[in-house]
Amino acid sequence: MTDAYITLKKGGGRTLKAGGAWIYDNEIDSVTGDVADGELVHVHDFDGYYMGIGFINRKSKITVRMMSRVKGTQIDDAFIKMRVKNAIDYRMAVIKEEDRSAFRVIFGEADWLPGIVIDKFADILVVQSLALGIDKFKLKIVEFAREILGEYGYNIRGVYERSDAKVRDLEGMPRIKGFIGDEFETKVQIEENGVRYIVDVQDGQKTGFFP
Repeated sequence: MTDAYITLKKGGGRTLKAGGAWIYDNEIDSVTGDVADGELVHVHDFDGYYMGIGFINRKSKITVRMMSRVKGTQIDDAFIKMRVKNAIDYRMAVIKEEDRSAFRVIFGEADWLPGIVIDKFADILVVQSLALGIDKFKLKIVEFAREILGEYGYNIRGVYERSDAKVRDLEGMPRIKGFIGDEFETKVQIEENGVRYIVDVQDGQKTGFFP
C-alpha cells in the first residue's frame, strides 16, 4: 500500500467534502512521497485530517479519483471484487427480471469504481474505461462482473471495449476500441419496454446504445 499522500489547500476539496469522488488540481497544496500517475495516494486535509485514498493523475484536471474514505482500506483484488459485487447486487435488487435485457452493470463513481462504465446488452458486456488508475484494474473488473453475473444466471458470451472517448486524451491515455477475449458478432439484439432494438457495440454511440 502507498505511503504517498497529498495535502489539500485550506478551503479545498469542497466537492469531496460534499460527498463527491473527485479532487481537482487547483485544490491540492502538495504531494508528498514517490508516486507515479495512476497509482494510489492518501488524501489529507490542510490540517492533517485523513480524507481517504484514491488514484492520482497529474496529467488530468481531475487529479485524484477517490476509492475509499475509510482509513486502512486495502485497494486490492478482493476490494475491487467487493465493489463489483455490491454494484451488481444492487442492480439485481432494483431492476425487474423482465427489464434486464440491457442495463448498466457498473456506473463509475456511483459505484465507487471511478472512471469505468460497463453496460450489458443481452449476453454481451461493453466496457468503457476513462481514468488512468482504474484502467489498471479493468480486466479484473470485467472478470469479476462476468463471474458475478454468472451467479445470477447471466452467462456472458463476450466483451467489447469502447474506451475511445475524447476524455481519455485529457487523462494522457490512448483511445482503445476492440474485443476483450474472443471475437463475436457486434450487432446484438435487446428488448426494452417490449420493443426490440439492434445495438451496434462496435460503432454505436458511447457503449453502443443511446436511445
